[in-house]
This record gives sequence, structure tokens and C-alpha cells, in this order.
Amino acid sequence: MKAIKKLYDWVLHWAKTPYGGIALFFLAFAESSFFPIPPDVLLIALALSVRKKSFHFALICSLGSILGGAFGYYIGYELWYAGPSFSEFADFFFTYVPGFSEHVFYKVVRLYEKYSFMIVFSAGFSPIPYKVFTITAGVTKINFLNFLLASTVSRSLRFFIVSFLIYKFGKPIKKYIDKYFNTLTFIFVILIILGFIAIKYIF
Repeated sequence: MKAIKKLYDWVLHWAKTPYGGIALFFLAFAESSFFPIPPDVLLIALALSVRKKSFHFALICSLGSILGGAFGYYIGYELWYAGPSFSEFADFFFTYVPGFSEHVFYKVVRLYEKYSFMIVFSAGFSPIPYKVFTITAGVTKINFLNFLLASTVSRSLRFFIVSFLIYKFGKPIKKYIDKYFNTLTFIFVILIILGFIAIKYIF
């Protein structure tokens, strides 16, 4: 809990720097393959700070997430196994990446065998860590173009919807966030943790 809160605060501080857009891109990229904090945190903060650039930030976030998803696919496709066994790279993920266990991995593999495109599409909207699905897509070698299409549509829709809400209702939302910021921060961190718990028990 404390570790995730510290990461959350570290992510959020980039909104107060001149490098917010660059940080958003790399955060969205990393979250699709290994980083635990979703880019929505920084996207919302940046969109609120410069409301007229809300869709610009959504585009940056979408591109980072799509490319990060492709990188996650590559990890699964090329680096996941060493012969018949898991590679040291895969063991690192199982040990250190929250929500990414062998049990979850095998469950998602079985889902891909049945649903493929819809799994990627649905995962793009869910609070469940997206990296589990991008890497497993590569491991199961689903069609890359289908994967890329599902990832592009779902992730872009997610981030542009968030940015639209900020653009449309920016001032009232900003006042609400300013007033209840500490509470909302706590709730967001709880949602991240629940996402990790959900992937353990749902799958």
C-alpha cells in the first residue's frame, strides 16, 4: 500500500514540471508492459492543468500505451521462455511485478485460446493490469495485427473519454478534485490495489 502510494505521488509530481507530456508518454508505455501505476493519474492532472490541451494529452497517452502494448507483446513472443522452461526474464515478472503470477498467466493463456481479440479489447478498459494481457498475447502468439487493432481502439477510447470529461466539465471537476484531493487520491490507490486483487481471484 505505502509503496504504491509513493509511486502514485511520484507519477503525479510530473504534472507540475515542464516534462509532463514526455513523462505521460513513457508512463503509458511502461504501464502496458511492467509499471504498476496507470497513466490515467497523470493524464487527468495534465488535462486539468491545461484544459484546452486535454485531447493532445489523450493522444500522447494513447500512443505511449499502444507502443508499450506492442513491446509487451514482443516480451511474450521472444523473451518469455528459455527452451521448455520460463526464462529468467519471466521469473523476474512473476516475482516483482504486482498482479503477475504464474497462476494468472496460465488463466489468461486459456482465455486467449477462446476469445483472443475481445480479451485485449476488454482489458484495455478494465482496472486489471494491462501488462498481463499484452505479454500473454505475445506468448500465445495471437495475430499481431488483431492485437494491435484491439489495443488501439480500446486504449484510445479509454483515454479520450477521460480527456473529454475533463474538457467538458473541467472547472467543476477541478474544484471537486481540489476540495477532495486527498480522499480521491486514497480511493484511486485503493482501486489500483483492487485491480491487483481482482486479477488474482477473478482469474
